[in-house]
Amino acid sequence: METKEVTRIVTDEEKQFAKNFNIFDLPDVPTGLPPHLELQRTRAVCKNDAPIHPTSVLYSGAYASMGVDNSVRLENFSEDFKVDVISLTETYMVFDMIGVPAGIANAFRRILLAELPSMAIEKVFVANNTSVIQDEVLAHRLGLIPIAADPRLFEYLSENDQPNEKNTIVFKLHVKCPKGDPRRKVLTSELKWLPNGSELVKESGGLTTKPKTYTSFSHSQDSFPGFAKNPITPSFQDILIAKLGPGQEIELEAHAVKGIGKTHAKWSPVATAWYRMLPEVILLKEFEGKHAEELVKVCPKKVFDIEDMGQGRKRATVARPRDCSLCRECIREGVEWAKQVDLRRVKNHFIFTIESTGSQPPDVLFNEAVKILEDKCERVISELS
Repeated sequence: METKEVTRIVTDEEKQFAKNFNIFDLPDVPTGLPPHLELQRTRAVCKNDAPIHPTSVLYSGAYASMGVDNSVRLENFSEDFKVDVISLTETYMVFDMIGVPAGIANAFRRILLAELPSMAIEKVFVANNTSVIQDEVLAHRLGLIPIAADPRLFEYLSENDQPNEKNTIVFKLHVKCPKGDPRRKVLTSELKWLPNGSELVKESGGLTTKPKTYTSFSHSQDSFPGFAKNPITPSFQDILIAKLGPGQEIELEAHAVKGIGKTHAKWSPVATAWYRMLPEVILLKEFEGKHAEELVKVCPKKVFDIEDMGQGRKRATVARPRDCSLCRECIREGVEWAKQVDLRRVKNHFIFTIESTGSQPPDVLFNEAVKILEDKCERVISELS
């Protein structure tokens, strides 16, 4: 018996269906990543010996076989990105930066440390110094004093520029300890701003000309709107510069100019800028009674607390997860505790801290850092286009 081959003609509708077919569109196929892969993608889990999965997966097609798009899209970034200010003072700021990879957070940190401009003392003209501190050491100490002046109101001073009211701030320090008096402290409060420029004579003038000084100010700086009611001073008035014994004297002029921390640390407007991933503490099993008290007692940061459940029952709860420093004391007590407490870090949620030197408020510094990063991105786009 002969068998006949049956040839089936595929219609255009079937071809189009096969082309657009996606198995993840079927109703009984689960979407998204499995829980263990989602945990690896979004969390860094801290074990007793070392953390696991600390790095972020940046490759866009890492989970393409499971129907998950891992690429960075502008619309998704706009929806997820968020900044929440936790605390703000004149020199200290803590805020949450949510929805960004570690590279973006680190970019802000590096800009704050090295690329934001500030004013700092660059040149010191010593007229008299009979203290025990050498001129070079004294000049170095003066250079590290933070100056409360907005650098946006000044220009950079290049090698070919003449110091003037737009690029230089002049301070005068003249302190003397009379003989017979006790030792005297020289503080930053004795640095006096000279809005009219230098008073030290560089070249003596003739009968019809004025003596030439180390600056050439055409206008007084206190006539500027930014300094008329807010004179330029050191950020803190109680910084110790030197100590004078009886009969010793310091007389000098200090010239501050605009610079960035990449050139020298004295121009860095922050004492420090750092971030850490948001801690996440999960109790996989309830701790009750004596075990709950032991868990609360062993944590040095007081992350856990006791909850009264009534009828004499007590259990441990995670009360302050943000305070967790991942010291791992809660999982070092034994193997059982390591299986009952899960310590994690959220990879795209950063607790950012900025400590300003006082030259500018920390919120202003962060806004300026955003502008610098934006300018960098625009330059890259213009080079590629």
